[in-house]
Amino acid sequence: MSHAERLHDAGIHGTGRCGTRPAAALAAFLAATALAAACTRGEPATGYEVIARFPHDTSAYTQGLVYHDGVFYESTGRYGVSELRRVEVETGRVLQRVRLAPDRFGEGLALLDGRLFQLTWESGVGYIYDLETLALLDSFHYSGEGWGLTTDGKSLIMSDGSDTLRFLDPRTFETVRTVAVHDNGSPLEDINELEYVGGVIYANIYRSDWIVRIDPESGRVLGWTNMRGLLPERERTPSTDVLNGIAYDSAGNRLFVTGKLWPALFHVRLTSEATP
Repeated sequence: MSHAERLHDAGIHGTGRCGTRPAAALAAFLAATALAAACTRGEPATGYEVIARFPHDTSAYTQGLVYHDGVFYESTGRYGVSELRRVEVETGRVLQRVRLAPDRFGEGLALLDGRLFQLTWESGVGYIYDLETLALLDSFHYSGEGWGLTTDGKSLIMSDGSDTLRFLDPRTFETVRTVAVHDNGSPLEDINELEYVGGVIYANIYRSDWIVRIDPESGRVLGWTNMRGLLPERERTPSTDVLNGIAYDSAGNRLFVTGKLWPALFHVRLTSEATP
């Protein structure tokens, strides 16, 4: 298989974390090669079916996505324009927004006990908001980069771009435990946005069209879903970025996905065959 075929097969789009082309083509190739190899190790691969499509603000560089009580809460990134938003599902209209300081790059988002927790990328600081008012309640600190965030109802679960997930105490923000994510024994890195769904962690793999399902106890990859083609090529522009953003409506058993600067957000159902 050629280098180009490996990149295409892995669904790598080649956009950087800040929406720019990465400087190192070799790094992108190595990431694509590792991902392509990981996806052929025998774990169940699934496809998807689109149930519904909703508008999505193309200025939203989606980093974290949460569904609760009929609305989305969305954390958007990039320096100077990062926000926490409350968004109407049917229209994509921003109902309320809180802007971060210009030197803060918004990242993962989680809802626990009536509070929203938002990470930032390189600043080592996170923010806590009241769910109802979006009033800033407090901040917290952590080491390393902040990428994705979710919760199992007890701990905050955080990714930092490596193969390690951290389980944080939501009161002290100390690391209670860590889990190394692996696919048939090989570390899986670039774990990005997270969502806890029925005892399993769903995760975007950065710069790819893949969503993985992870056992939160062992870190083992339970399956892969190829989301390629979800946003049609005809709707992509030079600024359209990668797949990122997973939210789950537990009451309605609905899974939502979108991407950075995408014009649409999708209600999808995973299928048993990887047909798309």
